[in-house]
Amino acid sequence: MAKIELSSIAHTYEPDAEEPTYALKSLNLVWKDGGTYALLGPSGCGKTTMLNIISGLIHPSQGRILFDGTDFTHLPTPKRNIAQVFQFPVIYTLMTVEENLAFPLVCRHMPEAERRRKVQEVAELLNLTDKLKRPARKLAADEKQLISLGRGLVRNDVTALLMDEPLTVIDPQLKFEIRRKLKRINELYGLTMIYVTHDQTEAMTFADTIVVMNDGELIQSGTPQELYDRPETTYVGYFIGSPAMNFIPCTPVGDRLQTPGGSIPIPQNISMPAGVGNLKIGIRPRNVGFADLKDGNGIKGQVDRVQEFGNARVVTVRIQDEKVRIKLNPGTVIPSGDVLLDLPEDKICVYANDVLVGQNS
Repeated sequence: MAKIELSSIAHTYEPDAEEPTYALKSLNLVWKDGGTYALLGPSGCGKTTMLNIISGLIHPSQGRILFDGTDFTHLPTPKRNIAQVFQFPVIYTLMTVEENLAFPLVCRHMPEAERRRKVQEVAELLNLTDKLKRPARKLAADEKQLISLGRGLVRNDVTALLMDEPLTVIDPQLKFEIRRKLKRINELYGLTMIYVTHDQTEAMTFADTIVVMNDGELIQSGTPQELYDRPETTYVGYFIGSPAMNFIPCTPVGDRLQTPGGSIPIPQNISMPAGVGNLKIGIRPRNVGFADLKDGNGIKGQVDRVQEFGNARVVTVRIQDEKVRIKLNPGTVIPSGDVLLDLPEDKICVYANDVLVGQNS
């Protein structure tokens, strides 16, 4: 296991161009030993490039990679002792499951008794014990992916396990179970795990720390709860959460924030910047409710749509040209026509030019 540090790392696939486009823009990032991480972002944002730089499949255009403080930038992939699981299973189809799992240990000349013990241990962990003698080519796609995962886990010298959208070929019903196994593996072996995905549910149910990326840049890094409660940009607010965070244009007027549907007090914990335009109120659908219309002051709108999701009801309220979504428990009574929204002060974020406004100390 190892602490992995990316220092001023950047990469372009067109180094000879006059003005090269960078797939990965300069960033600094530390992966702590034994942590579970998710690299989250849309296709083409630089996630796989970063993963391949860590494993040594790509040499970065600039910057350094440190493993436990030692510069590994120019070290080839075999010297890094990285286990990497790709989007589609990579296995030896002419071997049995047992032979596939044992192969990395054979290459490292591990004694047979120890090799058998390790293969059995990993097979039990991945529920492959009853398939050890079967030809790998005859297994289902999810079982083949478990073999790919198991080949990394049998080794004692692995510094980190890198996974590039490893559940793409997996049946949706099995994805949760495999993520649970990965968490269990982390608990047993203390293995540093970095998991690439564009699926926020996968990221939030797997990782202790999520790194959100877009257009080659690191946008925000934090726990799932931190990213949900206080997105540092509107991009993260849109990308994390289902439905996404609501954003309502506003203008400060005295001690209030004026919106198309009315005004609310400026939250006392928010330090409003002077002279900054493009302000938005941000609030999660789960944190919005309905107030009594008789209260008068607040943001008014009209119920536009109600959607049933079994475990929740999502109400869309139209505020002139804006829409606000409210996520309620099943069976919650929903008013019709004109409504007044309840926005709890401690759940409100304010964004200036799409960046979170700071809090008062």
